[in-house]
Amino acid sequence: MTRVPDKKKHTVAIGCDPNAAAIKEIIKAQLNEMGYTVKDFGSDDPIYARVAFAVGEAVAAHEYDRGILLCGTGIGMSIAANKVPGIYAALCADTYSAERAIKSNNSNVLTIGAFTTGTEVAKQIVKAWMEATWQPGTTSEPKVACYMDYARRHQV
Repeated sequence: MTRVPDKKKHTVAIGCDPNAAAIKEIIKAQLNEMGYTVKDFGSDDPIYARVAFAVGEAVAAHEYDRGILLCGTGIGMSIAANKVPGIYAALCADTYSAERAIKSNNSNVLTIGAFTTGTEVAKQIVKAWMEATWQPGTTSEPKVACYMDYARRHQV
């Protein structure tokens, strides 16, 4: 496995479409309170894919440790972000999935639906995802290595 987040760094890229601007501000405040440095990639562009690409490219380039994207359902952001080579975006609607997105799947971008997830649940999801860590050497490692290898070979 080549991508293991540096525990010394605490940076997060965040972005959303106009539908999720309010919840993005709440999540940004939460991340700041948790001690993370947050870079806001915006919320004004109704073509959410452009925001997803910008956040994804910054995370894939290791400018930020992780990324968080929000839109109405989180689906569009997840699909768009996963088009960026090196991005493994996970749409999460509960804390268990958020934790497993890191621990079992080594995701580096979280997507959440602003219309489908309540604010308090979204905050819990973010907390669970940010506090989870990938552990090399587990039974998940060969599974993750398989899709990372496929992505490298096919440049996706």
